[in-house]
Amino acid sequence: MPKAFAQIAFTPAAQSFQDRYGTKDAYAKFLEGEELTGRLIEPDHAAFISRMDGFYLSTVSQTGWPYVQFKGGPKGFLKVLNNQHLAYADYRGNRQYLSAGNISQNARVCLILMDYETQQRLKIWGEAQIISLEKDREFVMSTMPANYKADAERTIIIKTKALEWDCPRHIPKRASVEL
Repeated sequence: MPKAFAQIAFTPAAQSFQDRYGTKDAYAKFLEGEELTGRLIEPDHAAFISRMDGFYLSTVSQTGWPYVQFKGGPKGFLKVLNNQHLAYADYRGNRQYLSAGNISQNARVCLILMDYETQQRLKIWGEAQIISLEKDREFVMSTMPANYKADAERTIIIKTKALEWDCPRHIPKRASVEL
């Protein structure tokens, strides 16, 4: 378990529950040491990300409410730009703009990438930035998957702050059907 994840996730409230249920000592070691591990995209993360055709994106509104939305596209639409940045073209949808609005006010996001078939789950915490068509049309269009029938309105770039492979214990095994 990486230290970057532990620093974000092991809040005093979480540690209180860990203490209450006897796991605090087991997890305390992940907060020790000087080296901040687990904030960079490693080759195994990049390979997993490139296979995904969707993910869940969590943002927080100005009023403090969480919002979770599924983002989908062809495999590889979530692109690894380098060892600390991801990007995806944000397509026109129902035009409520909840995620984009939330990101414009609070850059903190969390992504959950699920592979139900292999029962793998990757959690990513990061800070998002919006690049509009007006600001950099060429870049936005470069993040658009080839031959995908959608209209990109912007690109979201995410700087990773922590990545964590999650326990597969309760992930239902399912298979995707490609049409």
